[in-house]
Amino acid sequence: MPYDPSEFPPFAVTVDLVVLTVRRHALCALLVRRGEDPFRERWALPGGFVRTDEDLASAAARELAEETGLRTQDAGSWPAGAHLEQLATYGEPGRDPRMRVVSVAHLVLAPDLPTPTPGGDAGGAQWWPTSELLGSAGDTAGEALAFDHTRILADGVERARSKIEYSSLAAAFCPPEFTVGELRRVYEAVWGVPLDPRNFHRKVTGTPGFLVPVGGTTTRQGGRPAQLFRAGGASALNPPMLRPEV
Repeated sequence: MPYDPSEFPPFAVTVDLVVLTVRRHALCALLVRRGEDPFRERWALPGGFVRTDEDLASAAARELAEETGLRTQDAGSWPAGAHLEQLATYGEPGRDPRMRVVSVAHLVLAPDLPTPTPGGDAGGAQWWPTSELLGSAGDTAGEALAFDHTRILADGVERARSKIEYSSLAAAFCPPEFTVGELRRVYEAVWGVPLDPRNFHRKVTGTPGFLVPVGGTTTRQGGRPAQLFRAGGASALNPPMLRPEV
């Protein structure tokens, strides 16, 4: 029997991006204000429909560039140390009032990303502290996001929190050369808890392959000169950096 597309319901695929960075010692997520229905004027994650002639990664890069001005292929605005991975797939019926839509969410972690420039169908774009969007249990603490984006954001934040426990991924939030104090502030921002400076220094410098001294110092954080490091070659931390219980 020949295939008849009209016998099947409309179905679409989108990409959504949880883009996280640390700004002013706070974990921040990139949001856009929707300029079209549904959820016009509501804040949402960057993203949109996948075109028939592009793969998921290309769609994610295009939507991010169109809606925020951040380009994954431009070294001037997208740091070389940025981390990109697929987060999860979301396909609950009714998650999009227009039609049946499945979204493939991506997680992006990068240091010191610039102020976004809204474009395309986005009426605005800005960084939001995740503490203003998510409660401790992943529920909405402030601004309610469009679609199921609060859930996607919560999943992305939890992925970032868990990954820096057992991997060297926290360095993705740092410049190429950084101090132990700067790295500690990344952990504090992502986990949302203060850490003991001496214990942290002992753990990260004593974990094989985590940090490599670069032979220089800096005073950019004020006070006495602090030793500079770069990320080591270890992809897994043993023992892991476990989150303190709150």
